Amino acid sequence: MKSSVAVLPPFLVLDQLLQSWLLEDIGRGDRTTQSLLLPNSTRSKARWIGKAPGIIAGLPIAARVFQLLNDQVNFVNITAEGEKCEPGQVVAELNGSLDTLLMGERVALNLAMRLSGIATLTNLYVEKISDLPAQLVDTRKTTPGLRILEKYATALGGAINHRMGLDDAVMIKDNHIVAAGGIGEAISRVRCHIPYPLTIEIETESLAQVREALKYKADIIMLDNMPVEMMNEAVLLIREADSRVKIEASGNVTLETIRAVAETGVDYISTSAPITQSRWLDLSMRMD
Repeated sequence: MKSSVAVLPPFLVLDQLLQSWLLEDIGRGDRTTQSLLLPNSTRSKARWIGKAPGIIAGLPIAARVFQLLNDQVNFVNITAEGEKCEPGQVVAELNGSLDTLLMGERVALNLAMRLSGIATLTNLYVEKISDLPAQLVDTRKTTPGLRILEKYATALGGAINHRMGLDDAVMIKDNHIVAAGGIGEAISRVRCHIPYPLTIEIETESLAQVREALKYKADIIMLDNMPVEMMNEAVLLIREADSRVKIEASGNVTLETIRAVAETGVDYISTSAPITQSRWLDLSMRMD
């Protein structure tokens, strides 16, 4: 797998999100658990068990969910974050008050299963091109409120994070080009307004647009929904004109097509599939 660094945001950033999700689930109180148990009255042990093969992601976040409810809960990773697990494998062990374990179970598991599913599918895409220079890149097609965690999961699966938001970089897409009246005008206007060191990426759909993007010194040229044959021509055109320009391919990338795209010589391949098409990785919590 190519090197990719998955950096979990600090809990200063995450705690507000986690607290809101706990409040959504708990509401005015856990009627079942609070009717059966007094707070902190019984300590218990539990295990998280993998029920399907995949890449584990989100364990530090799950641990934080329980600790926000009770800082005496001990959450120990048995399977390392980012490692593969098999059905029946112990993923984590928990020790703490039984009421806390039951109250935090669903939010913690939901997050870990969602993120593990994303990391698992991402890794399948990455493995398809692991021997080629091209790198897999995620997109902004994320679940509102979950972007920061979903992009963490793609990085854990081996992808490179694209911009986190609209303020990270300039990406001039088809509608921007129409609004500006053309590629040259769009790049020229943007360059007058953006701060250093933001880069300018331009979306192109034809060789004529590629030539115009080169003329106006775009930093990154995206080849959007191009047939592989045209993509090969575009890559050669860009490499001969300006070796500093990075090339990104995008549009209808699947597990079946990604290798052919990578073999054209592009630097990056962007796809939303690992996030939008992934299935949750099934995990369960068992009390000892």
